[in-house]
Amino acid sequence: MIEYRGFPEVYEDSINEGDLTVFMARDDSGDFLVFIEKGETRKVPLNHESAEILRKLFPFTRPSRVLGKERSFGTGDRLGIATPGHAKLFKKYDAYPVFAQQSMRELNLTNRSYSDVLDAASFAVFREGFKKEWGADGDHLKKAEDIRDALSLGYTMITLDCSEHIKNDITESNAPPLPQHYVDKYLGKKFDAGEGLVLSFNEDELRKTAAIYGEAISFAAGIFKEFFDDGKYDADFEISIDETLTPTTPLQHFFTAKELIDAGVALNTLAPRFCGDFQKGIDYIGDIKQFESEIKAHAIIARHFGYKLSIHSGSDKFAVFPLIAQATGGSFHVKTAGTNWLEAMRVIAAKDPALYREVHKYALASFEEACKYYTVSCDLSKIRDIDTLKDEELPGLFDLDDSRQLTHITYGLILSKRNETASSSYRDRLYRVLRENSEEYALALEKHIGRHLDLLGVKKL
Repeated sequence: MIEYRGFPEVYEDSINEGDLTVFMARDDSGDFLVFIEKGETRKVPLNHESAEILRKLFPFTRPSRVLGKERSFGTGDRLGIATPGHAKLFKKYDAYPVFAQQSMRELNLTNRSYSDVLDAASFAVFREGFKKEWGADGDHLKKAEDIRDALSLGYTMITLDCSEHIKNDITESNAPPLPQHYVDKYLGKKFDAGEGLVLSFNEDELRKTAAIYGEAISFAAGIFKEFFDDGKYDADFEISIDETLTPTTPLQHFFTAKELIDAGVALNTLAPRFCGDFQKGIDYIGDIKQFESEIKAHAIIARHFGYKLSIHSGSDKFAVFPLIAQATGGSFHVKTAGTNWLEAMRVIAAKDPALYREVHKYALASFEEACKYYTVSCDLSKIRDIDTLKDEELPGLFDLDDSRQLTHITYGLILSKRNETASSSYRDRLYRVLRENSEEYALALEKHIGRHLDLLGVKKL
């Protein structure tokens, strides 16, 4: 922070001088914009109108399509205050961030809108003077009206969640007979995906695969035609088939991709469900050797069809990041979200232990409700009684899987909790502590997300 133009606390990297000088400053009431033109100084609040003005005046505050870059990384700022830390980090690395990335589930749980998410990202980009391209992702969307809303706001990426159209209950014994066009197209044929990977289907595998993914493929093709065909919207298109009960085999990945492309769908990334568990907020659980073998096949298939692999629930999957980097040749899209919330709560635990103790106890009481939204292996019996912990021990809870997952999945209930007067029980207090300790939060994010990028082999600039 510096003193500038009579304002004692100005974000130095936000200063844009010219006939119209614009910068961001702060006082006891929070952050605001300052516009100076022809000797007139105006103090402007951070709201949707001023965000729109910034995006018109400064192109770098508008999101761009970044999935075409070799390395893209979604940061999922649920609180709307993490992007300054993310921006500081991505200035240093050869990767392109997707700063605005939220699903409808996250929006509902945090009581935010797509407009809120995009505006927060634009303000942070302006504040930090982040001049690289960055993206905005309408994440895990399932409905055409939600896709239309995000695209109309200027979101540059849509992740289509096909989970409601994937038939998880299909087995080889109950799969219906194959349509003749699948028989003619696939049976008795070998498909060379390159790099030594040759795929072929037997009748049972093909019948099961077609039954599981057929409806999802039709759904995705319809969405593509409605919103993306012939350049209707200038945005990237990701297909998500990861929200399923069973892993996507390489054969199923190949079938899905081929059917999509043969239907005229131009996809930028596809997210299969990988073997093992990609649970929220903790490292990979599963057979590393199997993952290494299958990620190689998935990456070959993606290269064969000309898109990137997308790795969802990518937060903290440190054990497999080097394998992902190697298999993809350093060309990937990785999504994180909840780990940024966890780093925020680590700061809370260190700076306001009394508040953290309240939140922790409420999270325990709310755990069953949160499990309606997320599937985790968290064992509450393994979480130490917080009343037995000293204040200085509280941040260490975020180094343990069970307590990480407890806090991870209860974020929406914590943020939306109301007291008897209908005011926020925790939200306002959490934001106050985080704003008072914004530098500590930014440093925590730089360190934690930086570890992700380092293990993914992303070079520093």
